[in-house]
Amino acid sequence: MAMTIFTHPGRHRVAVLARAVLLPIELGIVHQLFGQARQGASADGEPLYEVATCSPTPGDVRTDGDFTVAVAHGPEALAEADTVIVLSSYEDYVQETPALPAPLAEALALIRPGARVASICTGAFVLASAGLLDGHTATTHWRYTELFARLFPRVGLDPDVLYTDGGSVLTSAGCAAGIDLCLHMIRRDHGTAVANDVARRTVVPPHREGGQVQYIRRPVPGRSAPGTSAARDWALRRLQDPITLRQLAARESMSVRHFTRRFREEVGLTPMDWLTRQRIELARELLEESDTPVEQVAARTGLGTAANLRRHFHEALGVSPSAYRTTFRGPAPRS
Repeated sequence: MAMTIFTHPGRHRVAVLARAVLLPIELGIVHQLFGQARQGASADGEPLYEVATCSPTPGDVRTDGDFTVAVAHGPEALAEADTVIVLSSYEDYVQETPALPAPLAEALALIRPGARVASICTGAFVLASAGLLDGHTATTHWRYTELFARLFPRVGLDPDVLYTDGGSVLTSAGCAAGIDLCLHMIRRDHGTAVANDVARRTVVPPHREGGQVQYIRRPVPGRSAPGTSAARDWALRRLQDPITLRQLAARESMSVRHFTRRFREEVGLTPMDWLTRQRIELARELLEESDTPVEQVAARTGLGTAANLRRHFHEALGVSPSAYRTTFRGPAPRS
């Protein structure tokens, strides 16, 4: 009889698929962030996830450093997992064919129907090679987007974002974007409070603005070039108020055109897209942590009306504000 790898019933089971030559930072990110998630966003709360590392062939797995990682579990862990996270490998960087090695293809075939699958960095090459990204939008490290697009024309590539969420299939950009992806999955599973607590205890931002476009090498602005951080700080203190692009530009004494260009260079989003995202994040917190009526949530976040809140919420998250609140606070008590 096969031994059960996951031993804590009730916890969400995360299998991390490691391959030679792996980047240890990615393995550490998954274990650290999911391992910190606790019931009730408390250090004393019950762990919400159980994480197990596996490999197509168990044993010592080479890394990009001068050490190996001993992986005890084989691909059978994938058959038990609720979430499978495929790490990148230096071998991905020289890939010139979409074909998967037989052991890796056989391992991926063990993933059970309905399991969530995610990749960090060039792990997206593996998911795409297995056909799991066909018809989805995906991302990967910006240095390899041209190769990815050439190899996988059926995948909608977004080279600018830190991560993508296709529901059951998610991808992230460079290895540090795995932090953003893991926090996003924790937030999706258990809400903002738990994800923020994990971010706080691991001393990382709970949400990074913009996408990887801001990390692509470009000519560095001169030392005297003004930024847009003061305008962002000003806007965050008054999200409930109407805010115009002209007002934001005026905070930095820039023309609207120059401000918009500088803002996008720094943040990776247009000013108004960024503003809408901040308002949605505030709405999520209010819906999760209070009984404030939806109409008041819309007013307090600057989204105006309940109808406008519902439209933006559905566009961003795929659910209504009421359904989101029910997910994280339970149904309203009957009178």
